[in-house]
Amino acid sequence: MKGLDTTVVDVTNSARDDGSLNNGSLNRGGPNKRRQDNGQLKNGLRQPELVISESLRFAYDTFLTNKVRFLLTALGMMIGTASLVLVVTIGLTGKQYILDQIQGIGANLIYASYSGGGQRITAVALDELTVDDLTAVREQVPSVVAASPFVTLNDRISVGNGKEQDILILGVFPEYRQVRNLLLLAGRFFDTEDSQGRSKVGVITEKLAVKLFGTPDSAVGQVIKLNGLPFTVIGVFKERVETFGQSEVEDNTMAIPYSVSRFFLPSNAVRQIYFTVASPDEVTTATAQIKRVLQSRHRPESVYNVENLTPLVNLAERTANILTVVLLLIAAVVLLVSGIGIMNIMLATVSARIREIGIRKAVGATKREIRFQFLSEAILISLIGGVLGIVIGLAIPYSVRFLTAYRIPISGLSAIIAIVVCSLVGILFGTVPAIRASQLDPVESLRYE
Repeated sequence: MKGLDTTVVDVTNSARDDGSLNNGSLNRGGPNKRRQDNGQLKNGLRQPELVISESLRFAYDTFLTNKVRFLLTALGMMIGTASLVLVVTIGLTGKQYILDQIQGIGANLIYASYSGGGQRITAVALDELTVDDLTAVREQVPSVVAASPFVTLNDRISVGNGKEQDILILGVFPEYRQVRNLLLLAGRFFDTEDSQGRSKVGVITEKLAVKLFGTPDSAVGQVIKLNGLPFTVIGVFKERVETFGQSEVEDNTMAIPYSVSRFFLPSNAVRQIYFTVASPDEVTTATAQIKRVLQSRHRPESVYNVENLTPLVNLAERTANILTVVLLLIAAVVLLVSGIGIMNIMLATVSARIREIGIRKAVGATKREIRFQFLSEAILISLIGGVLGIVIGLAIPYSVRFLTAYRIPISGLSAIIAIVVCSLVGILFGTVPAIRASQLDPVESLRYE
């Protein structure tokens, strides 16, 4: 007992002399083994790896002894991290949905139309597009894989009980189904043989089939008279994406071969021509090439609009990206609040462990080791909450994939970003408590009750 009292007195006196117990350690074994400021002993007796592993072990032991407190602190971080992962998933899902809707209108679609010509004193005929223009484009633009013109006609048909119904008639090529990415519900679409043979056949929209015949299947084989001529319904279709009447396809629409529609037209002019290219990467180049071909075949003053869906796709992507950024900022606020909670808990932990800090300094712990110990505890809390949040954030979209047929896009990058953010939050908000702990006076800490 007398020897122990002498040791404590020696430790206290040494702390009073230099304020740090001989640079945070006892002088054991002579000056050649005294600890340096960088945490090493001279002659290589102390390695940095041992200091780091010791601090990590202390952090782990502290977590085990205060599991409830640390888990409650990590709860906020878990919610913030899960929100970050889910926000990225929601943004990707929204973008994919919008792009699917746009692509549903027509895969890699390019559309050309006659806009008009310059004013002349002498009256001249309109310089409208024709099927010959379509043929020229197919020959000169190799990236075009399908094309179809369309012309519009209107008629009234009998729907029974003395009633009539207005109907829109589209004269198109067989490739129109591919170009417009139509969904065939019953029967078939007319083919090249029907077009070359000028067969009086047609396909009608789903809504017209239900209105006239009850169901799409019942409509196949029925006869509709156009201008007194019987046309056999061989198929029922609908647009893959609802355009709400903003496209050429209306609710009461019937498509017939273009070769047959020519019998009802005063000229060979077409209203619009649709083109489809092989790859989305070729859309912009093909658009310019098509416009050049069309312009070269007509009068210089004639104006032709050749457009694609690229501006609409870009607008949708920008909108989805802006929405994702806004949601990420909200998730960042949650992580910020969680970081403040970690800082408060760590400050309370420092206050509760002042005597422990004093003892550690008395037996040789440096300020750097004390800082690293409390900083590692803050990072440990952040990472535990972050990992749990990532698991929850990824489990939800994977569950949707497993339980439904909808393929929600999942970003692995969001999980990596979440881990990095959690680590940064732990470092940022754990620094203040760690510095406060390292600056405690060892003598005063040992006297703390």
